[in-house]
Amino acid sequence: MAPALGVTIAHVVSVSEAARQYLQYLVVERGLAANTVESYQRDLRRYSDVLAARDKTELGDVRTADVAAFLASLRTGDADHQPLAVSSAGRAVIAVRGLHAFALKQGLAGDDPAREVTPPAPPRRLPKAISVDEVERLLDAAGATTDPDPRVLRDRALLEFLYGTGARISEAVGLDVDDLDLGADPAVLLSGKGGKQRFVPVGSYAVRALQAYLVRGRPALAAAGRRAAPAVFLNARGGRLTRQGAWGVLGEAAVRSGLTGASPHTLRHSFATHLLDGGADIRVVQELLGHAPVTMTQVYPLVTVDKLREVYAASHPRALG
Repeated sequence: MAPALGVTIAHVVSVSEAARQYLQYLVVERGLAANTVESYQRDLRRYSDVLAARDKTELGDVRTADVAAFLASLRTGDADHQPLAVSSAGRAVIAVRGLHAFALKQGLAGDDPAREVTPPAPPRRLPKAISVDEVERLLDAAGATTDPDPRVLRDRALLEFLYGTGARISEAVGLDVDDLDLGADPAVLLSGKGGKQRFVPVGSYAVRALQAYLVRGRPALAAAGRRAAPAVFLNARGGRLTRQGAWGVLGEAAVRSGLTGASPHTLRHSFATHLLDGGADIRVVQELLGHAPVTMTQVYPLVTVDKLREVYAASHPRALG
């Protein structure tokens, strides 16, 4: 590939010199943080070592195969370097890609051998679900439905609602009183992403918590506001509870219950996981979660693979022998 129009390669440049100029560019022109530049410097030093072992010290001699070999060495390690985690390996490849793109633009090289080498994809993270016992601990930590404090009633109702419906936190705080039907067949109208709406049944535990809150808690919170808000979940000033406020509710309950890393998404993922554990069809769970493509829901069975193994071992006539 020829150099960029109007740019000529003035002289042969070593990999180390190109790296020095690139790092200086990151500091002076881009204003990157010192820690980031130091990380890039370590990555590029390792890159130079790998290239030197392949007898490549000049930037113009580097080929795509050399960059790919560097990527492979990041994950396997070598005599001088430890293997890197996927995230660290990805950062190193980004540093190398940045170096070669910079060198091409500045006329230090005639092509970009790193253009086709992409950072390693991080492993798909499984949704974090907690056990049924842990969910009960979390809910109990929010308070009882007999508590006289309206905020306690709200907190218990909110967490029961999140776990009982699998609603997103934005759907819960965006909920209006008119969206709830707690009659003979309790259900809620949720407004999800893209304005798509869906009906979701509400379980008996969530119904009882919501009724206690709507009768004895919400009126007290609403009285603190200048005008009645249509929201189901209100803050202490009578306005709609915010996402941050809801996160605070769950965070405080998580601390009291001894759970770490819990979030509103944890309850949503636990809702889906426990349904699948109970034998629910994946397409039913898809509808309840408001997932458009079923592939978005298919990550959940990965969480229950141990359960599936147990059922298989106990049920299949040729599982054990």
